[in-house]
Amino acid sequence: VQLQACGGGLVQAGGSLRLSCAASGRTFSSYHMGWFRQAPGKEREFVAAISWRGAATVYADSVKGRFTISRDNAKSTVYLQMNSLKPEDTAVYYCAAAYIWSQTQYDYWGHGTLVTVSS
Repeated sequence: VQLQACGGGLVQAGGSLRLSCAASGRTFSSYHMGWFRQAPGKEREFVAAISWRGAATVYADSVKGRFTISRDNAKSTVYLQMNSLKPEDTAVYYCAAAYIWSQTQYDYWGHGTLVTVSS
């Protein structure tokens, strides 16, 4: 499956952005989907995941209550709604697809989209 993330940009602290990740290739609904991020000088970290039918979600503690992951299998797209953004949310955000429900083991990765939050 090929993944393409978009929707990043520059936003002031307290603002919102919605990232999208469109999938092509093999059946999107077969995969659990996740979002990760990598800030400058830091390792990539897990942000959120959603199960293949959307029944289950999980979030990193740092984004819980502010970010919402969702998916539309008819459109082969997963979303990350980010509210109350903070400067520490600045990072390149990546979407990923997994056969197995996990916060670490993902099989396919998209190119990232940059989110910059100004203070």
